[in-house]
Amino acid sequence: MAEYTLATNPFPVGSSAPDFELLGADGETYNLASFADKDVLVVAFVCNHCPYVVAYWDRLKALVAEFVEVQFVGVNSNDDVNYPDDSYEKMVELVAREGIDFPYLRDDSQAVAKAYHAERTPQVFVFSKDRKLVYTGGIDDSCRDPEQVGEQMLKDALVAMREGHEIVKPEAPSIGCSIKWKY
Repeated sequence: MAEYTLATNPFPVGSSAPDFELLGADGETYNLASFADKDVLVVAFVCNHCPYVVAYWDRLKALVAEFVEVQFVGVNSNDDVNYPDDSYEKMVELVAREGIDFPYLRDDSQAVAKAYHAERTPQVFVFSKDRKLVYTGGIDDSCRDPEQVGEQMLKDALVAMREGHEIVKPEAPSIGCSIKWKY
């Protein structure tokens, strides 16, 4: 069973967000400039089939609703040949079924996952207005049971940013499935 751990090859806090050009499940193409109107950008590496991501969809949607001033973006980098549930077509279906109201992007080449040092799903990266990394890690400390959450690391980081405070814990453990790399 997976455990909450820090990234083994972390993307250093203070690093600039790597640009990308990715197709969204809505048929639109996005890059960093697409989100320039928002002061905070959350890039969440997610996928369709990972049970950890499935357990977090409702909590992610709640954060999107609470933090309307923040731009959330989901990125699916998984190999869709060996994991067909993570195909672009299945992403489109998931967005409709789950009511995902933020861009959900397909990283078919996996270059974006590599540039962000993403290791698992879900794994979150929060960037400031100047697109410097200010938080990386997990969503909270209880993927299986929302009633047992003791620490909400992502929410705490977003609240700190909203209130103009320093993020107390800029790197936090996360739990999830490994990104399914192409070979």
